[in-house]
Amino acid sequence: MRIRGHAVLVAAALLAVIFGFSTLLTQAALPEAGRNAQANVAFSPALEKVGEGFTLPLFLTHAGDGSGRIFVVEKGGTIALLENGRRGTVFLDIRDRVRSSNYEQGLLGLAFHPNFERNGYFYVNYTNRQGHTVIERYSVLRSDPNRADPSSAKRIMLIRQPYANHNGGMIAFGPDGFLYIGMGDGGGANDPLLAGQDKRTLLGKILRIDVDNGDPYAIPASNPYADGRQGLPEIWSIGWRNPWRFSFDRVTGDMYIADVGQNRYEEVHIERRGAPGGLNYGWNIMEGSHCFSPRTGCNRNGLQMPIAEYDHSQGISITGGYVYRGAAFPRMQGYYFFADFGSTKVWALREVRANEWEMTEIMSARFPVSSFGEDEAGELYLVDFGGGTIHRLVDRE
Repeated sequence: MRIRGHAVLVAAALLAVIFGFSTLLTQAALPEAGRNAQANVAFSPALEKVGEGFTLPLFLTHAGDGSGRIFVVEKGGTIALLENGRRGTVFLDIRDRVRSSNYEQGLLGLAFHPNFERNGYFYVNYTNRQGHTVIERYSVLRSDPNRADPSSAKRIMLIRQPYANHNGGMIAFGPDGFLYIGMGDGGGANDPLLAGQDKRTLLGKILRIDVDNGDPYAIPASNPYADGRQGLPEIWSIGWRNPWRFSFDRVTGDMYIADVGQNRYEEVHIERRGAPGGLNYGWNIMEGSHCFSPRTGCNRNGLQMPIAEYDHSQGISITGGYVYRGAAFPRMQGYYFFADFGSTKVWALREVRANEWEMTEIMSARFPVSSFGEDEAGELYLVDFGGGTIHRLVDRE
C-alpha cells in the first residue's frame, strides 16, 4: 500500500470514476476490462457507516472468542474497540515503540491466536523506532478482557528493513494453525535488492511459522525450505512485491493475496488450500501477468499467474479483502471483495468455472480503503484511512 499523507488521501478519494467494469479472467489470459456496470453481480452493494473517531485506521478484525467485539488497528500504535458506533476502549497502546512517521510504517497488522479464548494471546506486526519489522506476541489482562498487558510483549521475529517502504504488514493464522506473515521486497523502486526471487532473504516473501512450538517459534516440517539448504526455513512462498493484505476463505481455506504493483498493474492471486509451499508469484520477473524484468521475453515457467489484475488507469494501489461468508446477505456469498486505495474503486471477484474468474467493479467507496475487515459472523467492513470511519458492506435489496 502507498500512504502519502492526508492531503493526498483526500485528493485520491476524489479520483473515483462513477462507472463499472466487468472482466472475465483466466489464469492463462487476462483481457482488458469491458464497460458494463454491475453486469455480473447478483446483489445491490452499498456501504453502511458503523463507526467513527479513529485515527489513521489500517485494519479491522475480531478475536474469535464469541464476544462479537471488533478491534481496529491505528497506524500510530494503538488498537481500539469499536463500541456504540465510535472509537471506544483502547485495547493496546504501544506508541512508544512504533515508528509511524513514514507513510508505510506504523502498527500494520493484528492476528488473534486461534485459541485466544483460552490462552489470551494475540500478535502484532509493526515497524520499530529503527524502521525494522517486528512480530510480537501480547497477552490480554486477566482482570479486563478489553485491555491488553503492554508489559507482556514477547519478541517473535525482527526483520531488518533496508528502506522505509514495502514493509508488508499482514499477519493471519491459516486453517493449518500456522502464522502467515506478508513481507514486501524491502522498498526502493523496481526491487533493487532483487529480493523477490532471492530465497536467502525474508523480504519479498510470505512466511509461515509455528508459534505454538519452539522458542520463539518452530519451523513447520512442510515448509519448502525447512532444512535451510535451498532457502530460509521460514519462507512459504516467493516472488512478492508488497502483499499488503491477504486472507483465508473461511469455507474453502483458499488463500487470496493482493500484491501492490510497481508502475503499471495491480494483481490478485489465489493459493488453493493444500497447495505445496515454495510457489513463485513472479516479482520482479513479472508485474501482474506481464513481463517486468526483462520487459519482453521473460521466462514464465513455474510462475503463478494472477486470477485478476487492473492497470493504473483504474487505480494505483490494491487493497486485498475477503470472500464474503456472512449470513446477513446471501446474494453476496462466495464473492471476493477488494479495492484500490487511490481511485477508491471496489470490485467483486468470483470463480464462474474452474480457473475462470469474473471481476466486476461494483462501486466507489469515495474514501481511501486501507483495509477490509471481517467480524466473527463473517460480515465484511471497509476501513477509511483518511476519515477514520468504518463501513459495513451490505446488499440493499
